[in-house]
Amino acid sequence: MWIAATTAGLFAGAGLIIAIGAQIAFVLRQGLQRRHVGTVVLACAGADIALILAGVGGMGALVQQWPLLLQVLRFGGAAFLLWYGLQAGLRAWHGGSALAAAETQGGSGRQVLLTCLAFTLLNPHVYLDTVVLLGSLSTRYPGDLRWAFAAGACVASVAWFCTLGYGARLLQPVFRRPAAWRVLDAGVAVFMLCLATLLLLRPLSP
Repeated sequence: MWIAATTAGLFAGAGLIIAIGAQIAFVLRQGLQRRHVGTVVLACAGADIALILAGVGGMGALVQQWPLLLQVLRFGGAAFLLWYGLQAGLRAWHGGSALAAAETQGGSGRQVLLTCLAFTLLNPHVYLDTVVLLGSLSTRYPGDLRWAFAAGACVASVAWFCTLGYGARLLQPVFRRPAAWRVLDAGVAVFMLCLATLLLLRPLSP
């Protein structure tokens, strides 16, 4: 039963965590730059673990009782995504040098950490996915088995962000060309602006 619960948590966590796109785009870019990757991976995985444990511990019910919180995060997250999308669009428009120059423009460790936490904590869907949904799924397992489910979901988060952050360097030969960075930034800009629009147009309901 412990193995079954842990495996279920692993697959449920992987299915939900991989779908959080704005955060993934940021982690990928930092991984390509090889700047503060450990900080980004630790912040993303640590936030996920905290939210998963909170959901399994019963915080999901509290989130459902306070829908206003999700609406505040909805508009705050949309504003942040719009700002970041415009920044990416400007980088794509003006262009830049190759990977070596991009590595010097990644921001300080503090700036990167704050941006990473903004992507994570200002996304209302992360609360719906980790706290509400995974918390609800864990109730299918009695007693301590729900913590085995939580452990599986936490392992999925750590494995995913480590793979994304540290595996991005495999793409570095491609991104030694300035055009590749412009394409990436253009794609990020469109993606962020679309996500912001969806947040503004679609009401959230826990």
